[in-house]
Amino acid sequence: MISGKFAITTHILTLLAKFPEEYLASEYIASSISINPVLVRKEIANLRKHNLVESKEGKNGGTRLVKSPAEITLEAILKITFDKASLGFSKNQPNPECPVGKNINTHLNNLYEDLNQTVSNQLKTVTLAEFAGKF
Repeated sequence: MISGKFAITTHILTLLAKFPEEYLASEYIASSISINPVLVRKEIANLRKHNLVESKEGKNGGTRLVKSPAEITLEAILKITFDKASLGFSKNQPNPECPVGKNINTHLNNLYEDLNQTVSNQLKTVTLAEFAGKF
């Protein structure tokens, strides 16, 4: 399902790319996104797991990029935020006797696969450095 995780993660990484030498506090990042710092820390944990950021605790603590923004594609961000985008399926099981009902989920699944491939192809051509350069 479509969620805001990609947008939140891209926002976090763009801020970090704009301030490459600084450790940014989750409160500062959260204030930029207008979300709770707990949600920011959750996304930062995922970014740490994928070796894109490092964090340090304490008064001057925070998070910063450990990988060059030029090496991070928006496709990579998409893949670490969720596996595939889906516009969803009906909650009810379609009627298998209906010519549409018996095949709707298969055709929707194929459509979603095509959409994901198109999105991935476009996002792999844009680096975080290029995206951050727009700000």
